[in-house]
Amino acid sequence: MKKISFLIACLVIVLSCEASKDIKTIYVSQTEVDSPDGSKNAPFSSLNDAVEKASQIMAGNAQSKIIIQLLPGEYRLDKAITIPASLSGLTIKGTNASEVSIKGSQILEANWKAYNDHVFVTEVAADLDFDQVLVNGKPQILARYPNYDESAQYWQGFAADAISKARVATWTNPKGAFFNALHSGRWGGFHFEITGVNEDGTPILSGGHQNNRGSRPHAEYRMVENVFEELDSAGEWFLDKNEHKLYYWPENKSTINDLNVEVSVLKDLIQVVGTLENPVKNVTISGIKFENTTRTFMEEFEPLLRSDWTIYRGAVVFFEGTENCKVEHSEFTNLGGNVIMASKYNKGLEIKDNYIHDCGASAVSFIGDVSAVRSPALTYKEFVPVTEMDTISGPKGELYPRECLVDNNLIHRIGRVEKQTAGVQIAMAMDITVSRNSIYDVPRAGINIGDGTWGGHILEFNDVFNTVLETSDHGSFNSWGRDRFWHPNRRIMDSLTTANADMPKWDAIKTTIIRNNRFRCDHGWDVDLDDGSSNYHIYNNLMLNSGLKLREGFNRVAENNIMVNNSLHPHVWFEKSEDVFKHNIVQKSYQDVRLSGWGKEMDYNFFPNEESMLKAQIYNRDLHSAFGDPMFKDPASLDFSVAENSPALKIGFKNFPMDQFGVQNAELKKMAKTPEIPVMKEASEENKKGSLVVAWLRNELKSVESEQEQSAYGLNTPEGVILLKVWKDSPAVKNDGLKKGDVILEAAGKKVKTVKEFFQINVENKTDKLDLVIMRNQSEKKITINTK
Repeated sequence: MKKISFLIACLVIVLSCEASKDIKTIYVSQTEVDSPDGSKNAPFSSLNDAVEKASQIMAGNAQSKIIIQLLPGEYRLDKAITIPASLSGLTIKGTNASEVSIKGSQILEANWKAYNDHVFVTEVAADLDFDQVLVNGKPQILARYPNYDESAQYWQGFAADAISKARVATWTNPKGAFFNALHSGRWGGFHFEITGVNEDGTPILSGGHQNNRGSRPHAEYRMVENVFEELDSAGEWFLDKNEHKLYYWPENKSTINDLNVEVSVLKDLIQVVGTLENPVKNVTISGIKFENTTRTFMEEFEPLLRSDWTIYRGAVVFFEGTENCKVEHSEFTNLGGNVIMASKYNKGLEIKDNYIHDCGASAVSFIGDVSAVRSPALTYKEFVPVTEMDTISGPKGELYPRECLVDNNLIHRIGRVEKQTAGVQIAMAMDITVSRNSIYDVPRAGINIGDGTWGGHILEFNDVFNTVLETSDHGSFNSWGRDRFWHPNRRIMDSLTTANADMPKWDAIKTTIIRNNRFRCDHGWDVDLDDGSSNYHIYNNLMLNSGLKLREGFNRVAENNIMVNNSLHPHVWFEKSEDVFKHNIVQKSYQDVRLSGWGKEMDYNFFPNEESMLKAQIYNRDLHSAFGDPMFKDPASLDFSVAENSPALKIGFKNFPMDQFGVQNAELKKMAKTPEIPVMKEASEENKKGSLVVAWLRNELKSVESEQEQSAYGLNTPEGVILLKVWKDSPAVKNDGLKKGDVILEAAGKKVKTVKEFFQINVENKTDKLDLVIMRNQSEKKITINTK
């Protein structure tokens, strides 16, 4: 036995030695004369040449392992690097992202001459076209109106008259200008090229294909660029393509001849492309800074099923038809479009320990192909009839990303050009893990899942905040679930899912888990599960501002979450949604909208006050819940774990770690920001005095509490419930129901002194109607309202 073990050990050593012989390092340098390993072969000066050499070696021995080692320097590409399946096993590695950069720009040899007191001009090559200029490494501003203002919320400066007839009339040649505008609902942005001017003086526009929920351009949030006459401030430039001249207004004209000027000429840098049948395997890209590519907002876009998205299927670093590839320890900045994309078939792609910032579109995207989806619908109002629908669960084909990882990345200031973007975008994919990322300062969602196909994603330990900065109706996390069961007519969708209870899981076949994250959104919801999002398990999350929205969908379990200053927003739930909400800490009453049912289970939650809890009990929910002070340990340090004697522990809440959110890579963590500390609203002076506002059927109520209010509303005593704000579609408001300023004095024949008493009467009321006596315009009036 010992002899056999010895022979096996020897064989392993021999095989290891043989394998090591097949590992070859190809050096690339712009300064080295000799390769660092002492070989006689001088380093390549071009990355393209090094890749060609690797191809030659692999052609002679497909088992070779090639490392292309980039030594410190800037490597400018004249065309994108393509890595096919024949280069499987290739590693492209820089010494460090701070020392090695791959650029899509080239140096411009300028011969500047004064054009006027501020602007200089130089001739450029006739075949040179670019849409980004960098001076001493800093991006400059394409001539625009209004002028660039970093503090402005939209487009870094917006104006309603961006393409007004009066303004267009001041331009000698409007052709080639770009018109940028938000969607009228601010659900992303649109981009158009001006191709001419109509006889009435209005511009002729081409484009606007960048959003899957079409609308008119927003009337106010508009910006126009690439217009010579708008070159009117320092840092702006304009390329006259007809005359082949670059115009530039420098920050300091005395240094004009000392400037290092670069212009971006490539839209992609590395393309790793194989096929399902012959994938590229085990390619690693590491330790490199990627910079300076052109914008892609006018490229061809395609719809992503029925989500609000269309997308350009391309990226600076692009993967399609790959297995077990990696992008790690790299930096990505000043890139014009999508940064990293896994398109169609990808398995086991890992994106780890990267720094992605100041880029034009999405940071990381996983985008499957429609061919993998059964009975796909591609627009919001499109629906495949059930009689024509494929009713088999799961994917139809294999062209989708699966089992991929986005881990420990720092992502911020992306979507600088395109607004329908995300830090991480997932569509038509399965089993994507997004963990330990810090994502902030983005125009729309930090993490977006565009559909239910096919679930199994895990989002954990992320820190996502400062989101939805330039758009609306979204969240730090956002999802849609407009899958086969979903129909834009809610009544039809209700009947479909009633007849086919398993239908919501035909596409969302695996549960998506959202756990141990910290979210904050000041312009939407912290977590927004929109239209039809189904089959989610959401637990151990800290939501710092805007709570959890669950729109119509099925089989969502939300437990053991903390919602600071906010609550659950259940919107248009179906009668049999099977949703579960338990063991959560909320700090407001539920913000419900048009519910047909209250889910499978809502109980053992912790409310800030009895009124909020009683509101839930009206609907026979939260019968074992409690209320009071949760006793957060240290909110000023973003520690919202509760004290050992917190009453929240008695309803089953359990503390979870508060120090593991976001990027953990030591170098990146030093640079990462953290979210703004929330001001605890329940501790405000207003609420200390008892002026508690509670939502009921989306109307805002408060108790009468002072003689001043008694006088203002013409009451006999300082008692009753004031309607501070009403929602026009509330059942209690419709059909000549309650109005703003009404004071409820009696309900179901019982006197009402406070909101708490009003809710207690509602708990006892077993009908869909409620008789009230109200004070309206200082006169008592009897009305009957609907409660459902």
